[in-house]
Amino acid sequence: MTAIKPNQLSRPTQAVILAGGRGIRLRPFTDTKPKAMIQFHGKVFLEYLIEMLRDQGFERVLLLLGYLPEVIQDYFGDGRKLGIEIDYSVSSEDDETGRRIKLAEPRLDPCFLLMYCDNYWPMRMDDMWERFAAANVLSMITIYSNVDGYSKDNVYVDQDGYVVVYDKSRAAPGLQGVEIGYMLMNRSGLDLLPKNNSSFELTVYPRLIKQRQLLTYMTDHRYYSVGSHDRLPLTNTFLARRPTIILTRDSVLVRKPAGEHKVCAWDGFQWLPESLEALCLLREAGYRVIIVSGEPDAASGLGIEDDLASCIKAEAVEAGGRIDGIYYRGNGRDSQYECRGNGTGVLFHIQRDFDLDLTRTCFVGCHEGDSRTASLAGCPVTLMSQGTSLLGVVRELFR
Repeated sequence: MTAIKPNQLSRPTQAVILAGGRGIRLRPFTDTKPKAMIQFHGKVFLEYLIEMLRDQGFERVLLLLGYLPEVIQDYFGDGRKLGIEIDYSVSSEDDETGRRIKLAEPRLDPCFLLMYCDNYWPMRMDDMWERFAAANVLSMITIYSNVDGYSKDNVYVDQDGYVVVYDKSRAAPGLQGVEIGYMLMNRSGLDLLPKNNSSFELTVYPRLIKQRQLLTYMTDHRYYSVGSHDRLPLTNTFLARRPTIILTRDSVLVRKPAGEHKVCAWDGFQWLPESLEALCLLREAGYRVIIVSGEPDAASGLGIEDDLASCIKAEAVEAGGRIDGIYYRGNGRDSQYECRGNGTGVLFHIQRDFDLDLTRTCFVGCHEGDSRTASLAGCPVTLMSQGTSLLGVVRELFR
């Protein structure tokens, strides 16, 4: 195969999904269906993945099947009902991942996205492609930081963002991070793949690592899985997609005092006009409301912010609204939330607490710093300008 230089590649429009395994850990469900066909809220898991790919600009999906392929083929057909082209490569259910990919190689685009069928992560293709294209490498894999110990680490990544250790057994010392798929791949990299029945991860990853060609896209946003029974309850909650809004407190809900001071006690607290009405409207619409605030005394241990939070929640309820959580950032306390050192830590902490999809969670702030932080976390952002009210923002949101 003629080598394709990384800097000659175009942004991919083809996604390739490995979906051929038996899913033994999900028995008895997988006695009759592949694991990607488990249903959540009226859709099968694989359908959520394909819809996300479509929404991220992918035009074609190639499903690499083995176990009970007709179940998936009969359900999705050619993909027309989902607005995307779906094709299939079917091989023996005994084939490993490397063999499935090698058999499909002639049908792969010069650059493609390679995924597992059992992991859902809210991908951000614009950011991923920008990083991959700038690095000029053969491959880039997505790594969950695993700061919450959600899974067992299986990689070690150096300070420049390259994988230096991949351990599928998860037994090596010093591992930090979990490989979740979502791999951007230059097809030329498949020259490293043998023709025999082999694991793609165990044969290709070590060779890419040796050549310093396995870049990472790091994420602090939890992924959700159908790999085992114990993962299903969280995945079910996540895919319910209960509407949620995150609001900064000062200048969105509360009148901010002059200068740099923030409200730290109830006797200095004053709701902005129509903000309580906005909270009432959000509750009636079924939204969860989460507040983010910076507190100058948050690291003092005096409990001032906790008392204030209780009063805020109580008054919101009395007015007919509801606040589901209040989180603080800055001045030491945020260290328990921080992951990347860019201010997004508290948002990812909220994500894990409520099993949110941040790419579907509106963030309302009042200045450009709010916008930058929320955008880095993947949230759609609305900034309140002078003269606008939260009620106006909420009404616009519901249009």
